[in-house]
Amino acid sequence: MSDSLQKSANSALVLFSGGQDSATCLAWALARYERVETVGFDYGQRHAVEMQARLDVREGMARVLPDLAARLGPDHVVDLTGYGRIADSALTADRAIEMDARGLPTTFVPGRNLVFLTVAAALADRRGLDVLVGGMCETDFSGYPDCRRDTIDAMARALSLGMDKPVVIETPLMALTKAETWALALDLGGGPLVDMIVEASHTCYRGDREHRQAWGYGCGDCPACELRATGHAEWVARAGATA
Repeated sequence: MSDSLQKSANSALVLFSGGQDSATCLAWALARYERVETVGFDYGQRHAVEMQARLDVREGMARVLPDLAARLGPDHVVDLTGYGRIADSALTADRAIEMDARGLPTTFVPGRNLVFLTVAAALADRRGLDVLVGGMCETDFSGYPDCRRDTIDAMARALSLGMDKPVVIETPLMALTKAETWALALDLGGGPLVDMIVEASHTCYRGDREHRQAWGYGCGDCPACELRATGHAEWVARAGATA
């Protein structure tokens, strides 16, 4: 991003699922932009509890970051259930969570981030928002090719060409591990923000909100829970070592 564009950007649209990563990205955006809106996507995901988690995290964010609460604008939800039926996966249908013949997890929803970014760019254009913010990460992820830096850079270029204006996609977690994402949340909002993310955000692919773990709610054995748990344990260990 050019310096001039950075200086002129004062608003952002956060792609917001209600999970740990997008919650951290929302706090990151609130610290940087004067006006921040959120967009979520209903694509028929089995872990539909994330739609409630989105609301809980937004409410909690205003509570734990009171100095920034006035920057948090409207939330938008886009119905992509038709796309979800086409992009059949273990996230949208009753299928086992395992690796497929291509070596990709069956939770991979083909083109999901590409669809999300296209829709978000259209919404941002109509809402007059300068920057898209997403929680994509290639350092510590679940094997999804649409989370890679090259994919996001190519998408930003394609959207910029197709909309005949610069489309900026910020990915503050791209080079961070899950442990570093926990650390970033602590830097952004201290213990209250971390505690809110633990309690309110949702990651578990099975939609489990019954079992409370040290890192939040979830089944504890799906790939999303394992990644979140490992990152949290590593972050706690590092914090203890440096205390």
